[in-house]
Amino acid sequence: MQHPYAWWPTLAVVIVATVTDIRSRRIPNWLVFPFLLGGIVVSTWVDGWHGLGQSLIGMLLGGIVYGTLAMMGGMGMGDVKLCAAIGAWIWWQQLVFALVMIAVAGGIMALAWAAFGGFMGEMFSGAGDLLFGWRKRGLHTPPDLNLSNPKARKMPYAPAIAIGTLISFFSR
Repeated sequence: MQHPYAWWPTLAVVIVATVTDIRSRRIPNWLVFPFLLGGIVVSTWVDGWHGLGQSLIGMLLGGIVYGTLAMMGGMGMGDVKLCAAIGAWIWWQQLVFALVMIAVAGGIMALAWAAFGGFMGEMFSGAGDLLFGWRKRGLHTPPDLNLSNPKARKMPYAPAIAIGTLISFFSR
């Protein structure tokens, strides 16, 4: 259930996260942790135990989905914490739709980034290896595609998180 009190804090945080991620490829803890705590506190204050439960489920959903991607080496921990914090504010029902919109926005951004950067073939080859090569290597990401590799291409993902989350506010 979407709550009007979630709009302004979420908007402010995703804007700051987007700017910092574009500039430094990092989403700072000083931004995300107070936002996460605020989502839990406000949800509990406004909706009692129900709000607390919904906030915690939203936080867990965001953390698990993006945490899995981070463990595979394809997502930064700042993205994980940001999605968990967003889930604490918008709850799991809205977060499910937001995650779909985030994936769509991220896919479009990645295609544009690869097209303008001249590495479209490399991107499709890497994506194919991630999707279809897991039987050979397990869940471990190839070193050349892992974000911990300094030579890996790193696209800031906070803009996609911001776009998908904000779309979720207007979809209801």
